[in-house]
Amino acid sequence: MEKKLFLLEPKENSRLVKIIQFIFGIVCIAIALYWMIFNIKSLYANSSLWITIVFLVGFGAYQILAGAGLTIRYIEAGPDKIVLKQNSFLPRIELNASDLERIEFFPLNINFIFRNGKKITMRFGTTYTDIIKPVEDSVFEFAEFNKIPFEVKKEEL
Repeated sequence: MEKKLFLLEPKENSRLVKIIQFIFGIVCIAIALYWMIFNIKSLYANSSLWITIVFLVGFGAYQILAGAGLTIRYIEAGPDKIVLKQNSFLPRIELNASDLERIEFFPLNINFIFRNGKKITMRFGTTYTDIIKPVEDSVFEFAEFNKIPFEVKKEEL
């Protein structure tokens, strides 16, 4: 089984967009620092300005990370593990085949159940449904290759 990478986003940004995001992030942080340094007396009088500074720094940091390509959401299925990053802010999760007890497939999510009872759910959503089938096929192949039991379930309302 070969490694397969699936982006959980509609498309990957071009190099130009990544450069603009990176520069915009630096500008946001620079404006926040400038505002904080040169308007320090206003900060003592009006504490709501801190909210603006924190927002600009946080948004700038996110733009820098996005420009560097660290916020991309993806799933990577390999012969011995699945790497899952389904949240832009949280770190990636490695699901080793030896740790998995079973896999449950639902129409819009996949549950990975571990031997210790822990469960991780990967949700697809309804916006970009064209990625669901290739990801499911890859996880099916991973489960069969590693002899992990799996079950296809239907959700009933």
